[in-house]
Amino acid sequence: MAELDLLGAILNSMEPPPAMGDQETRRRAREQAARLKKLQEQEKRQKAEFRKRMEKDISDFIQDSAQTKRKFQPMNKIERSILHDVVEVAGLTSFSFGDDEDSRYVMIFKKEFAPSDEELEAYRCGEEWDPQRAEEKRRLKELAQREEKEEALRGPAVVNPNTDYKDKYSHLIGKVAAKDAAHAMEANKAYGCVPVANKRDTRSIEEAMNEIRAKKRLRQSEDERPAGAGTS
Repeated sequence: MAELDLLGAILNSMEPPPAMGDQETRRRAREQAARLKKLQEQEKRQKAEFRKRMEKDISDFIQDSAQTKRKFQPMNKIERSILHDVVEVAGLTSFSFGDDEDSRYVMIFKKEFAPSDEELEAYRCGEEWDPQRAEEKRRLKELAQREEKEEALRGPAVVNPNTDYKDKYSHLIGKVAAKDAAHAMEANKAYGCVPVANKRDTRSIEEAMNEIRAKKRLRQSEDERPAGAGTS
């Protein structure tokens, strides 16, 4: 009796066997975990193989003295990251270009042939780098800047008339007369141009006073004459 009680106590302390539904869930979870682990190992192996290929490509690039830069085919983000790391370890320079994820690619350069800002800008715009064309554009830019500086130093332009007085009237009065007339004229803002001689009164004070008195006596004599009187 005591043995039965002991056996019953042991059986009661044990967990009941799992139901059929719980067993299926556990089986699927184990299979999913196994697949995930397999995918992770496969991805890790692929990354290692890709890195090994890139290390060989970079080594060949370094040893080839004829190459100064190299453009790789478009890669995904993980592959580009691996390539950038390999390039950095090798002591080279690398850049990624491309507008969208599917078209982005990597270019690598040897340190002594690092690209200029103009070259990088061309690649970012999707253009091929042409050193001769770039040099021509640089010279034109410098020439334009130099001309702008010279223009600023000269100041505003002075507009000169196409013709002057003697050229305008030389066909009417002759070149000599036109030249003399041009020298004898001075600008007058109120009345235009008048001869210099007309601006001066060359008479003496006494001559001017005598002329004024004579005009005054003439007016008085005309006023004193009777109306209708004639000269004898």
